[in-house]
Amino acid sequence: MTVGRTQSIALSGLSGHLVDIEADIASGLPALVLIGLPDTSLGESKDRVRSAVANSGCAMPPTRVTVNLSPASLPKQGSGFDLAIALAILAGTRDVPAESVASSVHIGELALDGRVRPVAGVLPAVVAARDAGARRIMVPAGNRTEAELVPGIEVIAVASLAHALREHGAHIVAPDIDAIEPPHESESTPPSRDLSDIVGQPDVVDALVTAAAGGHHLFLLGPPGAGKTMLAERLVDILPDLDARDALEVTSIASLARVAQTRQLVTRPPFIAPHHTATAVAIVGGGSGVIRPGAVSRASRGVLFLDEAPEFATTVLDALRQPLESGDIVIHRANYSARFPARVQLVLAANPCPCGNAGVPDSTCVCTPDRRRRYLARLSGPILDRIDIHVPVSRVSRAHLFDDTSPRVTTAHARERVEAARAMANDRWGHRRPDATEIRSGKFRLAPVVVRALDAALDRGAVTMRGYDRVLRIAWTLADCDGSSMPTADHIGRALYLRQGVPA
Repeated sequence: MTVGRTQSIALSGLSGHLVDIEADIASGLPALVLIGLPDTSLGESKDRVRSAVANSGCAMPPTRVTVNLSPASLPKQGSGFDLAIALAILAGTRDVPAESVASSVHIGELALDGRVRPVAGVLPAVVAARDAGARRIMVPAGNRTEAELVPGIEVIAVASLAHALREHGAHIVAPDIDAIEPPHESESTPPSRDLSDIVGQPDVVDALVTAAAGGHHLFLLGPPGAGKTMLAERLVDILPDLDARDALEVTSIASLARVAQTRQLVTRPPFIAPHHTATAVAIVGGGSGVIRPGAVSRASRGVLFLDEAPEFATTVLDALRQPLESGDIVIHRANYSARFPARVQLVLAANPCPCGNAGVPDSTCVCTPDRRRRYLARLSGPILDRIDIHVPVSRVSRAHLFDDTSPRVTTAHARERVEAARAMANDRWGHRRPDATEIRSGKFRLAPVVVRALDAALDRGAVTMRGYDRVLRIAWTLADCDGSSMPTADHIGRALYLRQGVPA
């Protein structure tokens, strides 16, 4: 009996687990048996491996081959185990040095002609292998640049199974073939936009800077043409660049979400704007077979913009409640679960009524009061309670449009203010969000005279306890934007205004 061994990676969300792959070459009728909780696509690897081995100048053993994926209790999904299975079998038949194969981690899908196809999720898989102590990993040539983004581990990129065998020291005579490249993302030039394009709305711009400085969720309410989408798009432009850890996380999510060539780490916060017909699975993630991240995870460390928010299904909006509070999302299946980050800044935009003309000067609203109420009632109270800043947006007049005397805030200046405010917050809290108890106690507890207006709002039911804490957070953000060490009563008043919007 001969056993060949190697390792691969099983992904569960962004987390990865080392999988030991053992190929037992035993006597018996010719058969290839795969055990260890493989899914359908992994179960089909038997036929891919047979053809790839035969077309790479080797031969499958004419006996019974049992391939075990261990730990057997861990579900394995996807076709990325093909390369490891083939090499474990050939290590068992001594067609390739077993020691070299056993000391490496292998990821890749095999084509029938022996080429190695790129797979999704290589970046988080390489990170998991490095964190588990692996020193060398073999990946498809199409995933080379993505895998090499991870320092501290040797990356070997191979175009075919024959190429992989030669890298391990086997003497294989096979013609070189071209590598399979993944589809490339279109490298279109991003549109030129600046915060100074926003005219006649200085209060809304200040609210936007405050939201960016504190990572606060934002609700924009106004008629069509008021600039809600323009404001949301410029919010992501004034956010600071991602640090190394966040950039690796965002790039890993992009790697999981699609098979595309990742040339470098994503250093800018993402901006995701799904259509209002998106399903709950598209927003929060899931799917059959391999669980994929949804829009809320792909927007993590950036902005998730839901335009025409009342048009989204109520179940979709309510599914965002837990991710907004915890900063991550766990998708459960019968025998396993996958966790994805969801530390997102949510921006909702809505019209005041279905026709959009409610409250607009010189316009006639054709909606009945009951229809207007039912329209905005699609945004449930619990989801709105989690939105920190509520901002009314009005249409801009011609006088504002051609006014060259009023100062305009540029994106560069706004980002400087945001970075300075975040630096003050990091000095105070560290690189974390303080919990509600910490912000209301100890040395950070504000004097009663400062929070008098907020206490009164809580007593009369104008804000919830969650709203109370969020007003305090906004006040601290406003203090940081002003360069103040502690919030004042004026900061509390401004925070209450941003929380409640224009009073009725």
